[in-house]
Amino acid sequence: MEPKPTLVRKMGLITVIATGVSSMVGASINVVPFMIHRSVPDIGPYVLWAFAFAAIPALFAGLAYAILSSAMPRAGGSYLYVSRGLNPYLGFVASFSQWFGLSIVIGVIAYIVVPFFRDIAHSYGMLNLSQILEISWIRVGLALSFIWGFVYLNIRGVKSYARLLIPMVIVIFCLGSIVILSGLFFDQSDFLSAIATKEAVEHKIPPAPNFHWATFLSAAAVLFSSFIGFDAIAQTGSEAINPKRNLPLAILVAILGVGLFYFLFAGSVYHIIPWSYVAEQAQTKDITAPGLLSYVLPSGLDTLIILGAAIALINDLPAMLLSVSRLMFAWAKDHIMPQNVAYIHPKRKTPVTALIVAGICASIGVLGSHFAGDFFLGIDIMVTSMLVNFLLMCITVIRIKKYNTPLYRQIEVFKKRSLQGFVGWGGIIFLTLFLGIHTYKDLSATAVSAWYFHSTYVWLLVMGLASVIFALRWIALKRNKTISKDHFKSLSNE
Repeated sequence: MEPKPTLVRKMGLITVIATGVSSMVGASINVVPFMIHRSVPDIGPYVLWAFAFAAIPALFAGLAYAILSSAMPRAGGSYLYVSRGLNPYLGFVASFSQWFGLSIVIGVIAYIVVPFFRDIAHSYGMLNLSQILEISWIRVGLALSFIWGFVYLNIRGVKSYARLLIPMVIVIFCLGSIVILSGLFFDQSDFLSAIATKEAVEHKIPPAPNFHWATFLSAAAVLFSSFIGFDAIAQTGSEAINPKRNLPLAILVAILGVGLFYFLFAGSVYHIIPWSYVAEQAQTKDITAPGLLSYVLPSGLDTLIILGAAIALINDLPAMLLSVSRLMFAWAKDHIMPQNVAYIHPKRKTPVTALIVAGICASIGVLGSHFAGDFFLGIDIMVTSMLVNFLLMCITVIRIKKYNTPLYRQIEVFKKRSLQGFVGWGGIIFLTLFLGIHTYKDLSATAVSAWYFHSTYVWLLVMGLASVIFALRWIALKRNKTISKDHFKSLSNE
């Protein structure tokens, strides 16, 4: 009998880094730091400080991932790490909520990328095309075509994936550098003069609101979503070359490199555009950094940065689809999901069924964004999911030595127990703080009417569903003696 097809190690370090960067840079930099004024209206001029503070728990979480990925280089990432280093139930339910959150956000990103093409059409005077892209069914149709196009790309295999991803990452940084350099040549007086000339709008900057820690922390919890994405690197564990070295290295490079890019980019935008104008516009429409900067940049450059933002958003999709599909693949390998979910294409060596299911779930995210009328619901669900997920990563770093000593001994980075303790407890403290603030902000929101517009309730519902699925599968596994408890303390065969 011929052996069953498996995932193959063909991803070099550059492709693995590009996977993480692509999952991070997109809505995270071009939309969220500016639309934050809609989610947290009183943040005022303190966005950049909140952005910097949000990086702290992300760094702790990234270090926890780096530690665990060096010991468990397999597809599954967070699910694998927690199920082997802490508890199988916690590993599944937390990763299930991560899968749900990321699946929805894939749809959110596909949905919000269309306005970027609308802005490009508008900048070239193609007003009819710009208006067409505002039509709801066209926007939804384009979003769905992006998702299924990248599902097909992922099915084609690692070579096709890398050929698209790496050049697009290079383009993203090159075009993003235009925004950063613009901060050296323009300031707020240039912007105020431009909108007075082009739009006949006289904008006066009001006094900054008083600083409040509750508002600041609420904003930081939302901005934390900008640093989510590096965990996609962990999902390449069964396809990365030399994973014990390349996975931790790629995680650290992605967090530090993208973090620096974020601050330079957002800092440049707020240097040119008054925070009060950004806040005012965010209340009435979906805004983007390139759309705002188009008032001051010379003709041609404004289109380039809008194009760069559109590419960055689109480039989120293939990497995120890879991430959620490998989660489902890992569940199926552990018999928590039906075995056909782990089906590998014999020629392409990709998990076809898992990718198709990921595409279906992302399509639901598109429809949800459209009917909810506010894409921040999808982002809030993802933030809750990832905060819990990252918190469990840090707890696993603390507990793995006692729970699973053989795998603990496989750790290749930050081997000193004192360093592991610093990473684990530092992450636990900051992530618990962020989770508490984010949950309080959501539950105390009065602007929404129905319960299902509160991300916390949706997340709890998803966790309940995951618990039922796990319980039923666990009972069936014990009854049929398909796998033993020892299975969840070792790595599966490649």
